[in-house]
Amino acid sequence: MPRVKTGVVRRRRHKKILKLARGFYSGRRKHFRKAKEQLERSQYYAFRDRKQKKRDFRRLWIIRINAACRLNDINYSSFMNGLKKADVNLDRKILADMAMNDAAAFTAVVAASKAALSK
Repeated sequence: MPRVKTGVVRRRRHKKILKLARGFYSGRRKHFRKAKEQLERSQYYAFRDRKQKKRDFRRLWIIRINAACRLNDINYSSFMNGLKKADVNLDRKILADMAMNDAAAFTAVVAASKAALSK
């Protein structure tokens, strides 16, 4: 069999990896093997953290809603139960935004929740 040299193919493959590794620190940007290892790790973290970000935001929204609820003399779980009974379909993102930026509207929602709980 004839000997096959990989000059062009290898250079393209290396250039592709090193281009993706721009911004990495020190040899992780310059050396192919280190760049490839770091790139695999980086892509793993990126995939994992796209899911983690959704969890983190949900936790933040719940914290904000709970803080606003306690200012209105109700706890988070009772408030959410009251909303479900009152058939108010607002998600946590909207509720957290209302709690932060429109206290009067949030107080009205809390009143609706309390009314549904007292029935």
